[in-house]
Amino acid sequence: MATLADIRAKLQAQSSKPSGEGQIGDNAIYPHWNIPENSEAVLRFLPDGDPNNTFFWTERAMIKLPFNSVKGDASSGPVQVQVPCMEMYGDACSILAEVRQWFKDKSLEDLGRKYWKKRSYVFQGFVTTSPLQEDAPENPIRRFIIGPQIFNIIKSALMDPEMEDLPTDYTRGVDFRINKTTKGGYADYSTSKWSRKTTPLSEEQHKAIETHGLHNLGDFLPKKPGEVEIKVMEEMFRASVDGEPYDAEKYSQYFRPAGLRAPMTGSGTTAQPQPAPAVKVETAEPTVSATPEPTPAPQPEQPAEQPATTNGSNSKAEDILAMIRARQQK
Repeated sequence: MATLADIRAKLQAQSSKPSGEGQIGDNAIYPHWNIPENSEAVLRFLPDGDPNNTFFWTERAMIKLPFNSVKGDASSGPVQVQVPCMEMYGDACSILAEVRQWFKDKSLEDLGRKYWKKRSYVFQGFVTTSPLQEDAPENPIRRFIIGPQIFNIIKSALMDPEMEDLPTDYTRGVDFRINKTTKGGYADYSTSKWSRKTTPLSEEQHKAIETHGLHNLGDFLPKKPGEVEIKVMEEMFRASVDGEPYDAEKYSQYFRPAGLRAPMTGSGTTAQPQPAPAVKVETAEPTVSATPEPTPAPQPEQPAEQPATTNGSNSKAEDILAMIRARQQK
């Protein structure tokens, strides 16, 4: 049984964690961005543990707010705070509503891209082949934070009517091969692809699913901000655009850069910077290497983003998945 000290320690840890930070203190996330150049990692995706999710992934949308420094700390350099985009929860996002208007002015387009939401996609599955030397977690069902370039490869194959089985099928599924090269000084994953050969899960993999179960991928999205947090996000956005320093005393109990300690409640002291990773983002987002995956430019002039189409049709990935399931049932 947990002691009172254990309970207090856990509650303190939860209260000091900024909104938007995922519960990824272990090595459950496989850092595919760290594989060497000209190497390959082979993954086997699994379904979402949430039966209400049509897809075997869930989408994250975050907005990065850059600041030149931390208020009151002359030695601090630029920092970046990551906040959830409210569109991720099906709500209107006041920040994007503002930024969307900037794209009507050519001189503001670069600024608009800086503050536009950044997408990533959360998957789960097994790492069947890895060039990385790492201590594998006890639970072999890993999580994968996939960027737009790899995700578009995954999705385009699902839109192909010739794919007859779900790639996550335990018996007739296929592996996904992440290939990393370099192009223009950035990591390039354009040669990543689905395997052509179907393979069943191994007995060991089946046992892992029975033992640990499947994750509900929605659990790894940032907590939905409340009314107070939304106001703080809007205020931080204005401060960032206006070139003001990050005010830890005002904001750190809600959102803060990686490595910045939250203030002690009632102590009257402000947050003090701590050593942080080179990329100042909260840990729910992977720490990107020196060759990050490029992010496609947004298309904010459209009030709502349109689903991808194939060959001019209006087929959605959801429709294709439904078609594949229908074939399997036959």
